[in-house]
Amino acid sequence: MPRTPPPQRPASKDLRPLRQAWSFVRPYRWRVFAAAIALMVAAGSTLVIGQGLRLLVDRGFLGGSAEHINAYFLAMFGIVAVLAAATFARHYLVSWLGERMVADIRARVYAHVIGLSPEFFEVTRTGEVVSRLTTDPTLLQSVVGSSASIALRNLMLFLGGAVMLVVTSPKLSGLVFLALPLIVLPLLVFGRRVRGLARSSQDRVADTAAQATESINAAQTVQAFNHEDLDRKNYSGSVNSAFATAVRLVRARSWLTVSVILLVFGAVDLVLWIGARDVMAGGMSAGELAAFIFYAVIVASAMGALSEVMGDLQRAAGATERLMELLQTPPRIAPPEHPVPLPQPARGAVAFENVTFAYPTRPEQPALKNFTLRVRPGQTIALVGPSGAGKSTVFQLLLRFYDPHAGRITLDGIDLRDAHPEEVRRRIGIVPQDPAIFGTSAADNIRYGRPDATDAEVRAAAEAAQAAGFVAALPQGFDTQVGERGLRLSGGQRQRIAIARAVLRNAPILLLDEATAALDAESEHAVQAALGPLMQGRTTLVIAHRLATVLRADQIVVMDQGQIVAQGTHAELVAQGGLYARLAALQFNAAFAAE
Repeated sequence: MPRTPPPQRPASKDLRPLRQAWSFVRPYRWRVFAAAIALMVAAGSTLVIGQGLRLLVDRGFLGGSAEHINAYFLAMFGIVAVLAAATFARHYLVSWLGERMVADIRARVYAHVIGLSPEFFEVTRTGEVVSRLTTDPTLLQSVVGSSASIALRNLMLFLGGAVMLVVTSPKLSGLVFLALPLIVLPLLVFGRRVRGLARSSQDRVADTAAQATESINAAQTVQAFNHEDLDRKNYSGSVNSAFATAVRLVRARSWLTVSVILLVFGAVDLVLWIGARDVMAGGMSAGELAAFIFYAVIVASAMGALSEVMGDLQRAAGATERLMELLQTPPRIAPPEHPVPLPQPARGAVAFENVTFAYPTRPEQPALKNFTLRVRPGQTIALVGPSGAGKSTVFQLLLRFYDPHAGRITLDGIDLRDAHPEEVRRRIGIVPQDPAIFGTSAADNIRYGRPDATDAEVRAAAEAAQAAGFVAALPQGFDTQVGERGLRLSGGQRQRIAIARAVLRNAPILLLDEATAALDAESEHAVQAALGPLMQGRTTLVIAHRLATVLRADQIVVMDQGQIVAQGTHAELVAQGGLYARLAALQFNAAFAAE
């Protein structure tokens, strides 16, 4: 089914969001100052050319002096040389600022997003975040590295040219300024529409990125279910929607530009006609008219450029607004102002005390209700129960991805909300059911558990997880690139890489979420042999249905609908009957037959 697009965010009503981007430019304010000086020199040089043109006509051509002509042309060349040098400095400095700012924005947005709570990713698609990291900073780069400089340059030329128009001919200047309201009107009419369409266009591009990311990441599933044609159709619809919005934006900007140009140059044409009649009547010199024409062209060109740049500035304002939304999204899980240090050495004692919790996207469905569980240091607890019983939620809360709505969770006697989340997670190793394998080398994937580990420690962890054999057999051994999401590895191999990662972390608490679910019988036996020593002396919580893991647990906790319904050893729970006995009858028939 086609995905329902997210609701459109309100369009930026003005350019004020661009002020928020100043925080990324402030560290380089001396370069901004140098660029501003170069900008003023370039604009001043351009305006001086008009006076040179006036003197050239009145004292050179009309005065008939070859010496004056030579001197004026030489002076004009000098002015042009200054203009060229200032333009080079301005272009280099603002382009450098644009590139530097984009790099800083991407780094800061990524650093912020990667620390946001899982709740954020429940309601925000990854593709949309990626779009904001790529497309939106690029729009800002075009503003800082080009459009802002062009806008300031043309604003200075407009103001300076307007002053020189008045100096050259107050009468004709008055006629020009009377026409200004006709020029500003299209800016007001079309500008509002451009702003709304610019933001909408960016949102539609983010939609296409999100849809593409989602389907490409699941390419094998798409192909396995023969879903290519439908996904192509859905993506094509998304692209066409983005295209239609972009066309409306282009049309609005084009009308804005053509209206301004038509009105500006129409007004200039009328004023120059009046000026030509004044020259013929002796009211002004030919040089003054030439200078006035030059400044009128400067003012008109500046107005046209400003109207065109205004669209870029409005799009950048929308991009800034989107980026600031990300940066201003607070992490729901944040370190307390004064974190309580966890006891040293770590013991691994875990306690859930009357914990009630519901996921933010499902507040009416509690995942845990009055859940109480105490795990002694070194104890192995197996969590079993049907899907949706709350087993994985126990892990989510222990890792402090969320905080409980009621009750508390303690680690070595310290409430998790009082400790620093990083310190809590540093004491936990986890092997998930679907491990995250990154598109780097096998060694780097194992070293993810402890970035400062040596090569020898990485190999030792791989051996402990029964992974060293297949890793060594890869084309470049431990240096082999395993592909995005580990596509060059089998499911069992990916699982053993994840186990090696947990071995290397050497944390006092171990969380196993169906750690052997993806393994064949032979690999499972090898990994179980590796997990045995790994679990010794560590507090271990296991989500498992496999008999070998459950039988080895000190206690089996049976969960249903977010509550503990039974607790005991395998034999005790089978004897009690109830939910565990029914699950055992389905999952462990072979074991019961052996008994």
